[in-house]
Amino acid sequence: MKIKNIAIIAHVDHGKTTLVDQLLKKSGTFRENEQVAVRAMDSNDIERERGITILAKTTSINYNDYKINILDTPGHADFGGEVERIMNMVDGVLLLVDAYEGTMPQTRFVLKKALEAGVKPIVIINKVDKPTARVDKVLDEVIDLFIELGASEEQLDFKVAYVSALNGTASLDPDINTQKESYDDIFNLIIDEIPDPDADENGSLQFQPALLDYNEYVGRIGIGKVQRGHIRVNEMVSCVRLDGSIKQFRIQKLFGFEGLKRIEIEEAHAGDIVAVAGLLDISVGETVCDVGKEEALPILRIDEPTLKMTFMTNNSPFVGREGTLVSARKLGERLYKETQRDVSLKVEEASNESWIVSGRGELHLSILIENLRREGFELQVSKPEVIIKEIDGVKCEPYEDVQIEVSDDCVGSVIEALGLRGGKMDNMSNVNDLIRLNYTIPSRGLIGFNTNFMTLTKGYGILNHSFKEYMPVEDISSTERKLGVLIATEAGKATAYALGQLEDRGVMFIEPGTEVYEGMIVGECNRDNDLAINVVKGKQLTNTRAAGSDHTVVLKRPRPLTLEYCLDYINTDELVEITPENIRLRKFILNTEQRKKFDAKK
Repeated sequence: MKIKNIAIIAHVDHGKTTLVDQLLKKSGTFRENEQVAVRAMDSNDIERERGITILAKTTSINYNDYKINILDTPGHADFGGEVERIMNMVDGVLLLVDAYEGTMPQTRFVLKKALEAGVKPIVIINKVDKPTARVDKVLDEVIDLFIELGASEEQLDFKVAYVSALNGTASLDPDINTQKESYDDIFNLIIDEIPDPDADENGSLQFQPALLDYNEYVGRIGIGKVQRGHIRVNEMVSCVRLDGSIKQFRIQKLFGFEGLKRIEIEEAHAGDIVAVAGLLDISVGETVCDVGKEEALPILRIDEPTLKMTFMTNNSPFVGREGTLVSARKLGERLYKETQRDVSLKVEEASNESWIVSGRGELHLSILIENLRREGFELQVSKPEVIIKEIDGVKCEPYEDVQIEVSDDCVGSVIEALGLRGGKMDNMSNVNDLIRLNYTIPSRGLIGFNTNFMTLTKGYGILNHSFKEYMPVEDISSTERKLGVLIATEAGKATAYALGQLEDRGVMFIEPGTEVYEGMIVGECNRDNDLAINVVKGKQLTNTRAAGSDHTVVLKRPRPLTLEYCLDYINTDELVEITPENIRLRKFILNTEQRKKFDAKK
């Protein structure tokens, strides 16, 4: 059977996973009566809830005499390292672009990676059924982007298809009336345009993992393309490690991909995309070869982390009430286990009960925290900080490309806010009756900015960012929160009476009946200083009754706390306490008197 290897790349939410659904259905991969979930490739709960792809997935379909291996890639910048490594496994990409939004920051990022790797692109304009679709203009934007990124003449001669992945229709003609419920045009484009794998069947074995998975039974699994020769189960092979040393091991298991299933196979040949188990600590970029014929492939670059946070065991007065996994040993083991699967994550022990965890961005780390919470862990985390590097004797920090779309009435305040955070405007244009701003800004200028941005744009602004490069550190005004917080001084249950009397001091995060402890943050103060308050005070009961005393207290709704909001919100002297049932904010020093003394020293 002939092989074609392709990846699907696009900006967040432009429809990659939905398109893969349709390719699987239209190719007859599923039985007529098979129950298939929507966005079948998004396999874990968080991916399904948020509608995002976190980890790259491999699938394959059979069409005519071809086996088409498809890699569904993440669209978020935090997981961009996977996109880069996948380009070494494929010979072509389907670049998906939304027919209304056009080219976005991640479109640029993923296309740049594809062009650098020299793979053949096919452009697919999705969501053409939208009433707001502007197909011709979007195609012009795509051509401009190819030219801007220095595409070769061959790459510029790309084919275009027009689809509505949601409705399962496609056409090679931009006219919406030509859409038909068949994806044969897309399959034929892939077969005609995408080159066969550049692989030598007769040479000695070369296999390089570009992605990792982890399985309780066989340990680490390396997923990659067989670049040369063939590989068999139970065969003794050599692994050329990243440091140049050589380790021999036996291939325990070999997995191929069929539809959504990972199937055990006996052997694989040059050009196949397979998963290999047998070496417990196999790493991305190492080369598996025949014994005695060790030839290493060029090492794959892995994106370095740009953001770090301190993870700690929970030591609040409520420890152990809601979670089952509270010990330092369990948390440490779980964090190190995550590094087996996620090569962009780094974990180092800071003390007996705390670890510094470094990742690619706030989303990357918040998804790890969310997974821990669902598994029953209780933990506390500090405010995210950027990782400062020294390059040629100069202190450098990560910078991001930011693209913002806002309405006319909000532009002034957004420009002012970005200016204070060290942002430099690269471009300002008018798109679809909105103002589009392009900025270069230090990553630390974006920490905590999302909440502020939503307030400035009344929730209508769109903000996208992706890592650009490390540049010299600039002096920017503090990114700490300007307003103070309301801090509980007593432990107990909050009362409506106490909260009603304190409403004019700020916005509450809790409601009557919420259990609090001393040092817990219960609201946001409307001034720039912290305020210690008693939210558990009850009403003095006497037998004297005053007119109107029994009126029910009507309180404003408390502000809902999500994990991302809390990570954005806290200052350096505060922590987020995370348990399976609750997310709480607290001060690092819980005792009111000790905290006052500490603040006075500052």
